[in-house]
Amino acid sequence: MTPTAPDLGTGRASLGPVLDFAWGRTAFTASDAMTAASLTRSTTIDAIDTLVGIDVLHELPNARDAGEYRAGRPARRFELPRDLGAVIAMDAGDTHLSVALADLHGTELVRRRSDLDPEHSVGQRRRAILDELEAALAASGVAHDDVLALCAGVAAPVARDGSSPPHPENFWERTNPGLVDLLAGWAPVVQVKNDAQLAATAEGSIGAAIGCRDYIALLAGERLGAGAVVDGHLLHGAHGGVGEMFVFDSVRGVDSVFGLGPVTVTEAEKLRDAGDLDPASALLALPEPFEARDVLALAAAGDPDGQRVANAVGRRLGRAIAVLSNMFDPERVIICGAIADGIEPVLESARRTARGILHLPAPDLVRSELGADIVLTGAISTALQSAREIALPRLAEERLRRRAGR
Repeated sequence: MTPTAPDLGTGRASLGPVLDFAWGRTAFTASDAMTAASLTRSTTIDAIDTLVGIDVLHELPNARDAGEYRAGRPARRFELPRDLGAVIAMDAGDTHLSVALADLHGTELVRRRSDLDPEHSVGQRRRAILDELEAALAASGVAHDDVLALCAGVAAPVARDGSSPPHPENFWERTNPGLVDLLAGWAPVVQVKNDAQLAATAEGSIGAAIGCRDYIALLAGERLGAGAVVDGHLLHGAHGGVGEMFVFDSVRGVDSVFGLGPVTVTEAEKLRDAGDLDPASALLALPEPFEARDVLALAAAGDPDGQRVANAVGRRLGRAIAVLSNMFDPERVIICGAIADGIEPVLESARRTARGILHLPAPDLVRSELGADIVLTGAISTALQSAREIALPRLAEERLRRRAGR
């Protein structure tokens, strides 16, 4: 369970609103903070001076010294120091591990990506994750004690306590090898989240779902996984299983939880093996084994055989979209992950299929612009939110207590 933010103790209720106002801003004045926090001027100045005194806020050169003010008394200016702390984000997939560190303004300090062996034991995977975290921290120059929050995305349902339920083939136990306990000492706030839910967070923060209260972010590369937002709330479930797509193993016309990458390759192989392609077909000229991106590039270029594959994949996707739409009634469905870059020919077919099945209005079906690292982007956003709401107020509280000699 995520801890709640402290109240900053010492009776200074004004510190929290001022600290919250300072988050994510460049230089600001006491007047700026006073207006936003609905505090009196004297209370605002007292709170700012307190936060400056414990090095949680930094006072900048005044406006005149900065060349921005020429008459009258110059205003004092403040900001949240960039070196006050950092957050760590991690995307631990079945075969890859991505780690990023960002400062409290969201500026990335380092990003690393490495391969994970899907045959690794749980112990080997835990060791590989720790080694990569240590390497990323060393490369960033951030001290371990300055990490305020960590968020890890995994390809498994995740309960509210950070654990994953057992899987018949131990897949979830391997992709989430007890990370909430393994990483507990890395930051004051450590969270483990489902990867598709983090994709939904990213789309709602900086992607195609800004301002949308009902949407689904569908990770669709190797396997299908959905982050569902309904009435502005990211759905979770008792075991974190909302958005697990194994239901499609039992849906006629979809038939599996495999994502659009494997399905594209399978459909291209079916067309090749059927024996009705022209010997000069561009599809036959592709190197084998087929790669989904190559087949989709043919479709985008107007190749008839590439378009046949895209239409077949789109029909399967359209049926999946219809099922999700009947379950969650989204306004928008966003296809996410690296596969999204070349997916438009598939989406045209999927839109037609979904419209032909649904009784409800069909959702807008769009592709994500956030690329292959969308899970990492969502993890950064989540870690920053935790730092803002929990870790930074806690840091201020601890420094106030030290100053008071308690």
